[in-house]
Parts: sequence; C-alpha cells; structure tokens
Amino acid sequence: MLRRALAPFLRGCVLALLAAALGACATLRTDAPRPSSTAMPAVADTASTRYVASEVAAHPGQSGFRPLLGNANALMSRIVLADAARHSIDLQYYIFKNDATGRLMAQRLLSAADRGVRVRILLDDIDISKEDRMLDALDAHPNIEVRLFNPFRFRQRSIVSKAGQFLIEGPRLNRRMHNKSFIVDGMQAIVGGRNIGDAYFDAGDEVHFRDLDVLAIGPVVPQVAAMFDRYWNSDAAFPVTAYSDNEVSDANLATLRDRLLRDARAFTQSEYADVVAEDLPNGPSAERKGAWFWGEAHLAADDPDKVDPAPGVDERKLRHIAPALRRVLDAAQSQALLVSPYFIPGDEGVALLSALVARGASVKVLTNSLSATDEPEVHAGYGKYREDLLKAGVELYELKGLRGVTGQHAYGTSSGVSLHAKAMVVDHRLVFVGSMNFDPRSVALNTEMGVIVESTGLADAIEQFFAHATEPDNAYRVGLVGGHLHWTGKDDGRVVEFDHDPGSSRWQRAKLRVLRVLPIEGLL
Repeated sequence: MLRRALAPFLRGCVLALLAAALGACATLRTDAPRPSSTAMPAVADTASTRYVASEVAAHPGQSGFRPLLGNANALMSRIVLADAARHSIDLQYYIFKNDATGRLMAQRLLSAADRGVRVRILLDDIDISKEDRMLDALDAHPNIEVRLFNPFRFRQRSIVSKAGQFLIEGPRLNRRMHNKSFIVDGMQAIVGGRNIGDAYFDAGDEVHFRDLDVLAIGPVVPQVAAMFDRYWNSDAAFPVTAYSDNEVSDANLATLRDRLLRDARAFTQSEYADVVAEDLPNGPSAERKGAWFWGEAHLAADDPDKVDPAPGVDERKLRHIAPALRRVLDAAQSQALLVSPYFIPGDEGVALLSALVARGASVKVLTNSLSATDEPEVHAGYGKYREDLLKAGVELYELKGLRGVTGQHAYGTSSGVSLHAKAMVVDHRLVFVGSMNFDPRSVALNTEMGVIVESTGLADAIEQFFAHATEPDNAYRVGLVGGHLHWTGKDDGRVVEFDHDPGSSRWQRAKLRVLRVLPIEGLL
C-alpha cells in the first residue's frame, strides 16, 4: 500500500532528475493546445474522385481493392494520390524516415499543401530521430499539422535518453501505434504493412522489405477516415509544437522547401526513378481506369486508448483487431494462409492452427528465416513453437534473406530482403491485409489496424503473392526428418538442405537456445 502511494512521488523525482541531466533539451508540455479536427466530407470534384465515385456507384455496398505488390509501385501510387489531392490528405504511420523516399513524400505533401490541401500527419514517436527538424518545418505551413502519438516526455533522441525514459515510463512507452494508413480526399485509402522510408520502396543500401498494401475505395474508406480521427483527437496525440524549443518557423519551412525541391530533382534523374516510371503505367493507381476486386469489407482497428489504458479499464475491451481475426480463422473450413514477419503464435495460437488442420483445413504460414531478420529474439520466440506446429501438420515457410542482392540504382544496393507483409487468406474468399503481426506484442501492446474483405478475386491475388514468395528459390520449406528440424530450398535451381537454421553460425544457434528459455515472449 505504501509503495503504491509513493510510486507517483518517486517517479516525479526521477523525472525531475532526468530533466536536469538532459539540460536544455525540449520537454513535452502536456497542457499544449490540441484543437480537434475531423475528416473533410468526400466530394467528387476531380477526375480521380469522379472516376472513383462512378466505380463505387456501380457496386453498391461493396468496396474496391487493388493490391500494391511491388515496392516501387507502392511508392508512386502514394505520390500520384498526393499529387491528385484537392481537399485533404491524412497519413498515419509507425515510421516516416528522413531519407530519399521519405523526403520525396514530404515534398509532395508540401506541394499539396501549397495548393490548399489540408494535410494531417500522425506518427508514432518511437523511431523519430533525424526527423524532428523536417517535421517541425512542415508543421509551420498553415495547411499542415503534425502530431506525435504517445511521445517521449523529453525530446532528446539519444539512446541514453530514451533508455532513461523507458526506465521511468516503460509501461506506457512500450506500447506503440503500429497503424498505417494514407487517406486522400476521403475517397481513396492505402492500408497495409508499409511505412514511409527507403527500405519499404526498394531504395537505399539497407535490407529491402517484401511488403503488401491495398488501395481501397468505397464504404471502407470512411471507416478508415473515422479511425484516423479517433487517433488524431485522442489523449495520446500531441502536436510537435507541444515540445518546448520546437523549431516550427517560416524560416525553417523555407529552408526545407528549397532542400526538398533539390532532392526531388535529384530523384527524378536517378536510375531508381527510371525503374519506377517503367513500373507505374502497368501498376495499380486510383487515377486510372482498371480492374478492382470488389467485396464487402470492414476495418478492424484497436482503440487508441490501448497504449495507455485508464485505471480499472479492462484492456481486452480496447483490443478489436485480434478478436476479429480470431473469428475469421475460427470459421476456416478448407484453407488458411498466414503471412507474418513476426510469427509467435503462443500455445493458444498453436492450438488454434492445430484444430484447423484437424478439421481438414490446409494451413500454411510464411515468416522470416533467421537470415532474413536482424531480430534474433523474435526468431527465437517463433522457434519455440516450430516443432509443435509441424507435428500438427501446419506447413511452415521461411523467406530467405538473399544477402548480396545486386539490383542497383542511384540510391544504393540492397544488402538483402526481409518479409514485412502482414496478410491472411481463409477459404479462398476472406482476406486480411494490415499492420498486425501474429505475435503477443500486436495483440496486447501495440495498436493495429487492417481491412477484412470478402472477395475471391483479392484472395486469389494474395494467394499468388504467397505462392511466389514460397517458391524454393525464395523461401525454405521447414519440416521434420527423423524427429529433427530440416530445411529445404533451391539455390539457382539446385536443391539445398540444412539440419539447422540456414546461414546461421554455431554462436547464433547457441544464442537462440538461450533466448528461447528467457521469459521475454510478451515483450516481443
């Protein structure tokens, strides 16, 4: 009782000491003005929105979808939508990098704001480091507002500062907004797994992600917009101006404008831009006529209060997406395909998938191999359940890291690939595409979102994505031989086999064994 009563006092003392140690760094003013705003009414007054309106009118009660499978096309679809916007653009992302593609996106958002488009940018604060100056400058534009979700109390971005703040406010800071949406004029929305940054669009020198979004039109779009409003107006969202010593100024905006324009010119002259230009005419985008996959759809999204639940609130009532996906999986009769880069099913998940196999359903899972991830603790969490899943008849595939990929362009050479898509197909007709991994963090800690669609056409497209990703040249099939784990695949058409995680050293495998016995699964 005494410890509970003293806890707020002690926390306040430690925060005061931390503030003194950090000196003059910016602090979060929790009483800063946070005027509420909502999505603008959808108006079909451009060529793009009139086309969308006509397509939606021809399919009453249904939403239309186009999968964005290629990374370059996923970037340009966002650029095209931003360039066509007339009234509003709302972005909600876990990551928005200050890199080549992030700055290109920022330049197009700034251009839209110059045309009178209202731009709202909502970002999780966990990964922001080099982005502060850019975000502050953008916020200086009268038509742009930037808010940070569940922000750090002190805006000192060093590892030491963040670690110190986690020690004091770990229960809050460990919960993050993982949602990803891009809404234009209230009539078109991109939802899925990609953040904004080079790694998600095949640019830069780091690992490139194999990812998946859908471009949506129809009744599901207002649902996405309403979800954005709930997060934007929530208690956890703060404007960047809430930080003392912010750099929101007309001068900084002018400097950023010049630099972004220079970077955009450099981008248009790059080899990467040539590849994108070749890809775009044949790829999905809402300003062009073409095929849509139609079906009834709804948005599943967690409550924003999930990151900081009020005392006495049953947290399970704030979790909406995990129960929704559980209901979809529970109904599976013949098939379930799961794509999740972080796949830690837990005992409950193993029991669920095993029950599906027992009733005659084919269950297949694609996740990352050890060589395709830089987070061995996550792979260790998955490894705890691998044998039980295989014994139950679940088919497991692990995407190859493919280190040493040689595809080059002006922004660098990829050092490999890693799975980042989150999707599910059930009974060849029900589809989920969104931000949620199949792991404890997504269920209990992060906020997540995604669309659940009934469409055989979209299901077929995602099944093709799965089939290509799990080809032997792209992924290992994991099995049991003589009761021991066994991996098979192909390298340049030649069959390869392993009796341990492919590409791993003895030290890595020893570390995995240690990680599997540590009680960290709920934090992964």
